[in-house]
Amino acid sequence: MSRLFTPLTLRGTTFRNRAWVAPMCQYSSVDGFPTDWHLVHLGARAAGGAGLVLTEATAVTPEGRISPADAGLWSDAQAQAYERITAFVAGQGAVPGIQLAHAGRKASSQRPWDGDGWVGEPDGGWQPVAPSALAHGDGPTPKELSAADIAGLVGAFAAAAVRADAAGFEVAEVHAAHGYLIHEFLSPLANERADGYGGGLEGRARFLLEVVDAVRAVWPDRKPLLVRVSATDWVDGGWTLEETVEVSRWLSGRGVDLVDVSSGGISPLQRIAAGPGYQVPLARAVRAGSGLPTAAVGLITEPAQAEQVLVEGSADAVLLARAVLRDPSWPLRAQHALDGDRHPATATPWPDQYLRGAWR
Repeated sequence: MSRLFTPLTLRGTTFRNRAWVAPMCQYSSVDGFPTDWHLVHLGARAAGGAGLVLTEATAVTPEGRISPADAGLWSDAQAQAYERITAFVAGQGAVPGIQLAHAGRKASSQRPWDGDGWVGEPDGGWQPVAPSALAHGDGPTPKELSAADIAGLVGAFAAAAVRADAAGFEVAEVHAAHGYLIHEFLSPLANERADGYGGGLEGRARFLLEVVDAVRAVWPDRKPLLVRVSATDWVDGGWTLEETVEVSRWLSGRGVDLVDVSSGGISPLQRIAAGPGYQVPLARAVRAGSGLPTAAVGLITEPAQAEQVLVEGSADAVLLARAVLRDPSWPLRAQHALDGDRHPATATPWPDQYLRGAWR
């Protein structure tokens, strides 16, 4: 049997395979609430055979949304709206997961198809917040967070985790990547604070560690906790792979079960030579240096490519984005490509409604 379709267990959760759906913003929420689009989008990928289906970045406060059309989990009513989605995803044999996030200085942005730029306050937008009053590119200057503001946001992450548990999510992921708030604290390119949340690595990592501690304290012990990181800023003087490895070691002692390794997003000056599997070496370095399981992401599109990532020991799972947008049943297709008809009883089953489309 292929490695990609070998089950993986983290804490009390067993994933039927290691082909997972990455968080992908849909910009289709209304006042933070999921819509029918989310039910169909996430449900289709669960029916398509994924082991884990992660929601898009889900803001823990209204001001933490990337755009006014982004998902949120700052109210109990929003949690209730997710219940039918988590029930459907789980009913298809996939594990429902949620990514908890705050967009920081990149908040109040336009939806991608509405053009670049930010949504101003008269048009339903708001002033972003950040560790320091440093704009992202030509965006608005954010408000620098006070110590009291930071404490409130730590509490907001924990409160959202409680709601996620009540909504039926089995995995929570803390979003500390892509230039959003937690990553802004980590990177010296966005953090010029002179207090205990800035300066050296321990200070810049303090907010992340406080969020992880607060979430793990309320997140059920049997449920896995993941952290998504940008392993490098791809900019001189920015966050480095070596720092990512060191902080991942700290996370391993704080109840984190897997690091989801991406990169970039903090600066328009980044220079990334993107290509098939270009971030896989980052996942391999974090896995080797921290001892934590990792998930690899980034232009992983072909079954044999995904299998090789796992066989070579670079990661314990792969996260798929563009590939499953193009083909929601990518995992079922990959299973056939890798294992043919040699599927044991633990193989990912086709939905009964789709059996006529299965390979026989």
